[in-house]
Amino acid sequence: MNDNRPIGVFDSGVGGLTVAKEIKRLLPHENIIYFGDTKHLPYGDKSKETITKFTTKITKFLIKENCKAVVVACNTATSNSIEEIRKAAKDTLLIDVISPVAKKVAYELHQKIGVIATKATVNSHAYQKYIRKYNRHLKVIELATPLLVPIIEEGFRNTPVSRHAIESYLSYKKFEDIDTIILGCTHYPLIEKEVNSVFQGRVKVVDSPLIVVNQLIHEMEKNNLLGNTPDPEYHFYLSDYTENFAKLAKQFFGKSIILEQKRL
Repeated sequence: MNDNRPIGVFDSGVGGLTVAKEIKRLLPHENIIYFGDTKHLPYGDKSKETITKFTTKITKFLIKENCKAVVVACNTATSNSIEEIRKAAKDTLLIDVISPVAKKVAYELHQKIGVIATKATVNSHAYQKYIRKYNRHLKVIELATPLLVPIIEEGFRNTPVSRHAIESYLSYKKFEDIDTIILGCTHYPLIEKEVNSVFQGRVKVVDSPLIVVNQLIHEMEKNNLLGNTPDPEYHFYLSDYTENFAKLAKQFFGKSIILEQKRL
């Protein structure tokens, strides 16, 4: 029996589109409702209380929209507010973006892992805690890279602006001998090629959206939640309309999207 209720996905802005795009690719018969809290981005410089207030409100909205699963496609929200979000989700399947990645990386052949993320994610040490929970021998070096989300949100990817910022961050002395890097913000896969080019292929860049969506599929199969909609709908809600979001959403999902401004 198919469950054709939508999958809910949320983030502070365009970053979660990297996860939603992977859901569309691997689950082409699923409806998706996406909420981008563009009015309040970036989350990375907000307090835990503020992040919790915004994200629990969005979670309740997605539950009200009859979502059968919710993907917290935001590392800052996961690292600061996952327990409160879980309570808001009640019995709905909830997938975060840190634990599946940390678990997979912990069991692979790595020695020294770099993590770039927002200030709030780095200050929580979530990646370090999760990875070392599964493998305490791994060395995890975390670095806050707060300029990257605004650069991506303002449409400055693949420009001298993004290149200089990325090069400056990745020249961090403690990153000199890392063998793996986790892009600890869902915005960052949008600059994956630029990160790769700085490391010139010497460092493995972890494909976080793929890992997260594989975990979603596994949990949905286990809970009989898979759908089979022949012509699925992709509905995007924004707390504040932005051109960059509309452009990226259309690029990833084609013209058949519904884009709506929604103040919660």
